[in-house]
Amino acid sequence: MTASTLTPTHQSAGGARPTLVIRRRKRIKPSRVLATFIVAVLAVTWLVPFAWATITALKSETEAAATPITLVPKSGFTFDAFAKVLQQGNIPQWTINSLFTAAAITIITLAISTLAAYALSRIDFKGRKVMMTIIVASLIVPPPVLIIPLFYQMVSFHMIDTYWGIILPQVIAPAMVFVLKKFFDQIPRELEDAALVDGAGRIRIFWQVVLPLSRPILAAVAIFVFIGAWNNFLWPFIVTNESSMLTLPVGLQTIKSAYGIQYAQNMASALLAALPLIVVFLFFQRQIIKGISTTGLAGT
Repeated sequence: MTASTLTPTHQSAGGARPTLVIRRRKRIKPSRVLATFIVAVLAVTWLVPFAWATITALKSETEAAATPITLVPKSGFTFDAFAKVLQQGNIPQWTINSLFTAAAITIITLAISTLAAYALSRIDFKGRKVMMTIIVASLIVPPPVLIIPLFYQMVSFHMIDTYWGIILPQVIAPAMVFVLKKFFDQIPRELEDAALVDGAGRIRIFWQVVLPLSRPILAAVAIFVFIGAWNNFLWPFIVTNESSMLTLPVGLQTIKSAYGIQYAQNMASALLAALPLIVVFLFFQRQIIKGISTTGLAGT
């Protein structure tokens, strides 16, 4: 049963008796308590490794490798690991390379994916079903299978150690085409029919009608593509050799020591690589959640 409280109202002019307003308290559902508990456990499960990496990165190398392990080092916390990582590697240039390539991959992928998804959703052309089948089938192809042919293509195009060599092989995203196509299918066709009656062409409808209605999914897709491009290690590692062309994940792996594993420096490198993604998530978490709920990524 729900609990209720009796709240007297102010006495009206003329001496009338005050009235009582019954306010019912909402009963806490067990399912909500269980869901909150599960979410809290998952949050702690994610935060514990992150907190451990932060604590280790703020230790000296001696304290990080010492046993037994302590949360608070005896000599206090220090930023020596971060300083050594910044001194040994060209962090600013690698960060610029990662930002530029990730941004370019995001923009080009959005342009290609939105046009392809809109054509598959709205234009009835010959071979549309076959193309859609190929796109869906390509989702099960592991990306490492394509590394060798893509590498030979970049060699033949003289794109090794170039930005285009990093960007172009990553701009085709069948999963994003599939997600955008599913979203465009949900947009009422009556809106486009009204624009056609007013004399608008297909490009104008796409630009002024479809895209404004698709802002949530476009933001979500852009964030997912950016995160994937930023975290991509294998392809930039294969296609780049010069230190000035390395991306941040690849460049940080080149910082090695001759004295064995440096735990504090490794954790500091991991935090430096993850910091931009954390900032992106903190600023755009609403768009990510809204995009997932709008597109039906969890159920389609």
